[in-house]
Amino acid sequence: MLTLEDRLHRRQFLRVGGLSLGGLTLADWFAFQAHARAHKLPLKDKSVIFLFQHGGPSQFETFDPKMDAPREIRSATGEIPTKIPGITFGSTMGRLARLNDKFSIVRSFHTGDANHDIKPIVGRDTLRANMGTLYARVAGALRPDTAMPTNVALFPRAVNMATGPAITQFGNFEATGEFGSAYAPFVPGAGGGLQADLKLNLPQARLNDRRELLASLDQWKRRVANGDAFNGLDTFQQQAFAALERGLSDAFDLTQEDPRLVTRYDTAPLLPKDKISPAWKNREHYADNAATLGKLLLLARRLCERGAGFVTVTTSFVWDMHSDINNAPMTVGMDYVGRPFDHAVSAFIEDCEARGLRDKILLVCCGEMGRTPRINAKGGRDHWGGLAPLLLYGGGLQMGKVIGAADRDGGTPADNPVTMQNLLATVMHTLLDLGEVRAMDGLPKSLVDTLTGSEPIKGLV
Repeated sequence: MLTLEDRLHRRQFLRVGGLSLGGLTLADWFAFQAHARAHKLPLKDKSVIFLFQHGGPSQFETFDPKMDAPREIRSATGEIPTKIPGITFGSTMGRLARLNDKFSIVRSFHTGDANHDIKPIVGRDTLRANMGTLYARVAGALRPDTAMPTNVALFPRAVNMATGPAITQFGNFEATGEFGSAYAPFVPGAGGGLQADLKLNLPQARLNDRRELLASLDQWKRRVANGDAFNGLDTFQQQAFAALERGLSDAFDLTQEDPRLVTRYDTAPLLPKDKISPAWKNREHYADNAATLGKLLLLARRLCERGAGFVTVTTSFVWDMHSDINNAPMTVGMDYVGRPFDHAVSAFIEDCEARGLRDKILLVCCGEMGRTPRINAKGGRDHWGGLAPLLLYGGGLQMGKVIGAADRDGGTPADNPVTMQNLLATVMHTLLDLGEVRAMDGLPKSLVDTLTGSEPIKGLV
């Protein structure tokens, strides 16, 4: 159940700690914002959701089937026509195939190596910090006027406490590099960051259990109000209390959505755990991915609507498809993870289109690498750094595009190669006026050079 420690001094409770600027309290933050409104930050009114496909998705079975290639190369799941004539996807991408005029894919994206890590979101190109941390260092740790965290990371436990913890053996999604803990992602449902500083604990309940959430908030309000607790609080302190209440009771309450929409997003029914073969040691990860992916994207959309700037979403380590004791072969693996991905991302796109959010939210979907052009003897594909799938939706970019092309074997770019530096530049171009970033005082040179040193993906901007 959501609980708040009973013996908190009012000032302690208002502390933002890991999401503050130089130790500011949340009340101080409102005062700072009131004082600094005249100082324009180089922010665009947009948000980014980065869906990280941990394990390395295959370019063939997703968005570039290569059905004219030899059997050992072409998509193991076949192909399906899309809304754009002449463009086909792997057959588990059926819902997305009917929407591909709404998003763009990159067929010439290469990550540079075939290592299992989290390099598109945290790596050398992001100064060893979460990509959202780079943005938060420019934009501030909290969003002006709303006090929503600028930088958020959503793992399965954000929507389902029965799932396993975040996968950390391949990299730390909460890393802040040289920028310090002030700009670390807020991780709901997992402790740490703002959640720890506010003494919020979620040992049993799901965040979308509205009754428990609101009951806890009512208890908190009664405790704060008892004995005229608000007497003596200034305007900014009262704003801070209101922001905490509003953010918790609204942003994380999925039951405020139309139940039909929640059902449309929900990927859990697609793959009950008893339908996953115990032959694969990755069984728990497959189950956690299916149980949470859709609701994580719905939660991410809600957070962006309410002011979050950058939201990392990842479920578990599921896109590795060697066909071994851990991982299923391509045909089975794409049923396990491809269909939930297709379901969740298409629901997100349809939802954003209906809400008029196409230009406000950018969704990025990719993993740390792609898969080998040749299917191995057991029906899987192995690690490959030469080419990987990349999908982008919204953010005011050009949609309905197929950027670049792979060579005949699907192993390397044939034209318009796209690097992770180009992807980072595209994300930051969406979020920031980079010309004004160059002119800002007080930013580390390493950050300015990283944000402004590469070109966005050609054909999208």
